[in-house]
Amino acid sequence: MDKSLLLGLPVLLCCFRGLKGQMGPLAAAVSHLLPYSLAQIIEIIQCRMCHIQFPRQKCSRGRGLCIAVKEEACTTGRIFKYDGTLWLTFRGCLKNCANVNNIKWSVYLVNFRCCRSHDLCNEDI
Repeated sequence: MDKSLLLGLPVLLCCFRGLKGQMGPLAAAVSHLLPYSLAQIIEIIQCRMCHIQFPRQKCSRGRGLCIAVKEEACTTGRIFKYDGTLWLTFRGCLKNCANVNNIKWSVYLVNFRCCRSHDLCNEDI
C-alpha cells in the first residue's frame, strides 16, 4: 500500500465519525493496517480549554484547545458562591468525567458538565 495513502486514511476516517456504528467489518480490516484502531480515531474530539475565566471577562489563563480521546470528555466547570453568584469558569478535557451539581467546596458550590456530542461542544455549555 502506498505510504501517502496510508497516512491519509486516518484523516478520511475522521470525516466519517458519524458512521462509526455502520463500519464494523471495515473497522476490523483497517485496524490491522494502522497503529491505532478505527474506534480510537473516530472517538477523538476537540474541546475548548480555559483554566481561568471570570464572569464577563475573556479567558485569562490556559486558553486553547485540547484533544479528548476515547475515555475523555470535554468539560465545563463552574464555581459559584453560596449566594448563587458565578465566581469562576474553567474548561478542558477530563478523563472519567461526570455531570455533577452543587458539590460543596469550602464556601463555594461547583458544577461540572461533560459532553462528547461534537467538536468544541463545551463552548455551548
